[in-house]
Amino acid sequence: MVTAFQNTQVLLLAAVLLAACLAKLTVREEAADAPDHVHGVPVPAGLARLSALRGSRGMTVGLGIGEGVLGLALLMTSHLSVRLATTVAFAAATWVVGELRVSRPDAGCGCFGGLSGKRVGRRSVLRAVLFTGAAITSMGAPLAGLDVLRDVQVQVALVLAAEVALFAALSPELSALLERRSLPHGRARPAMPCERRRSPIAETYATLYDSAAWVEHENVIASAVPLDVWREGCWRFVVFPARVDDQDMEVVFAVSTAERDRAVRSALVAPDPSLSAAL
Repeated sequence: MVTAFQNTQVLLLAAVLLAACLAKLTVREEAADAPDHVHGVPVPAGLARLSALRGSRGMTVGLGIGEGVLGLALLMTSHLSVRLATTVAFAAATWVVGELRVSRPDAGCGCFGGLSGKRVGRRSVLRAVLFTGAAITSMGAPLAGLDVLRDVQVQVALVLAAEVALFAALSPELSALLERRSLPHGRARPAMPCERRRSPIAETYATLYDSAAWVEHENVIASAVPLDVWREGCWRFVVFPARVDDQDMEVVFAVSTAERDRAVRSALVAPDPSLSAAL
């Protein structure tokens, strides 16, 4: 059973690498100007250069070709060097995705080309970690991918189906792909203007709690019940009481009401004493 599980990881990783290669070569990422600040914090110069390099078409094509070569190598040979290179590649990808989630929550990971344009979430980080674990497991597999395919065992088929289902659930790119296929010529459906769009309060809270801004301030928030909630145009503002260095403060979150790529901004402010006196 252990050997079958190891052989399954070879097939899984080869399929993922070839899919990533195909997506990078065929689905272009939308050009976007990288901001100098994220949530009011300056983006480090090194990370900004890395983001610009990652977003270039030449780098995308180069990465795609490299992933395609690794995927084909996994299918054709069981040499340890190929398995080691695959493990290093997925470990590096995990580090990059983790850094993007913390330092550039406005940017997509580009893992599958233009399909990975949405901001990096917990699912993308978990997926990268699991792929790295699969790569480490595959290093002990005795067979190359094509050898496994020539005589597919029932155990291999079941494990592969379960893992594909798991990774599909962790992949936001599937919804982007389905959206593209449902539209003529792959053109994106025009989004409704954010100031006119109906944005349920439950959607706002879901976006807020999944944001880097919430993670940054959640340890100082004194109550799960907001002090005030209101909407202005494309933003819904949510105010929570906070306690910072034994002082009463307020955390103001601005949550975008846009249909896609919703952003969350935050600010830590001192409460207005005149409002308290009026109450």
